[in-house]
Amino acid sequence: MRGVLIGVVGAMAVLGVGAAVAVPEAREWYDGRHEQTSSYATGKEAKGERESVPRWLPDDAASVEYAMRTTGGERILKATLRDGRLPEPCEPLDGRSAPDPEISASWFPSGSASAAKGLCGSYYVALEGRTLYAWQTNGDWIAENRGSAR
Repeated sequence: MRGVLIGVVGAMAVLGVGAAVAVPEAREWYDGRHEQTSSYATGKEAKGERESVPRWLPDDAASVEYAMRTTGGERILKATLRDGRLPEPCEPLDGRSAPDPEISASWFPSGSASAAKGLCGSYYVALEGRTLYAWQTNGDWIAENRGSAR
């Protein structure tokens, strides 16, 4: 009986260690499988390839990086702007605060919400020299689509 008990306890310990390793790996796989990342030479190419890229992105923007979650409206974008100014339809935040992006990528800086300067459609935007960083939250995407459905 004692041998059986030791065997059961040993098996449970092995299963516990296996679960401790497998569960985080499974969660990372599950979360990541709904994210897509793409690179484009220009804004025009990005908008032509992917309908979800914002239309306000200038055609002549260069080195476009784009990531999105396929299960919602979370988006991040990085692009080099020729003139280093926010695109025309963008407006200043005027003291409003920006939420943090809800997805991440190695090319998108952390802490971008505190650097937000404007709002382009439903995207918050920050400029670092000629580099534009933009992000959209799922809640803002829902609100924009709810408004356009009317």
